[in-house]
Amino acid sequence: MVKVKVCGITRLADAVLVSELGASAIGFVFWKGSPRAIGLGQAAAIVSEIPANIEVIGVFVNSSEEWVENVVAEVGLTAVQFHGDETTEFCQRVSKRVRVIRAVSVSSTLEVENAIRLPQAFTLLVDADDSARRGGTGRTVDWERAKTVAGCRPTFLAGGLGPENVGRAIREVQPYGVDASSRLEVSPGVKDHGRLRLFFAAINGVYG
Repeated sequence: MVKVKVCGITRLADAVLVSELGASAIGFVFWKGSPRAIGLGQAAAIVSEIPANIEVIGVFVNSSEEWVENVVAEVGLTAVQFHGDETTEFCQRVSKRVRVIRAVSVSSTLEVENAIRLPQAFTLLVDADDSARRGGTGRTVDWERAKTVAGCRPTFLAGGLGPENVGRAIREVQPYGVDASSRLEVSPGVKDHGRLRLFFAAINGVYG
């Protein structure tokens, strides 16, 4: 079954619900430019209240290596997701200490090829290309190109996934995992519990 990551978590109630619904992972955004940004203390408090088997992923945009390491230690992250202009060398250094998920764009055939060639130590996350918002845009990606990447290596599919399209996305792209945020919200960082339930029901429907 596909892995499910719900990103942009800022509230304990949302983290608890997605854990109960069957999420594999939750994501915290540690980038001040995001409307879903969360503080270290708040994130650590949430982590202390959710099951230990839930992966905790921190999203970073052009942060220093020292800051990333500090957040990993303080919050108890099990993986880090890089959504900025981080070099491959930077990501490789971090990957020696914690699992790295690298966000990539598939806006062209060249980007698909470049994504596939990234070090195998990275899990990939295909998302819509937006140099300002860096994710959480609600825009879908080219699923055919995403399928090409997902067919070569473990890949999360992100970009505009919600209850209405996640089932079709899983069937068409066959990703390792799906990652959703903005289409599951009442407002940035505040999840809609009704839509969360519909989202997981749609995913379960693929396998039921």
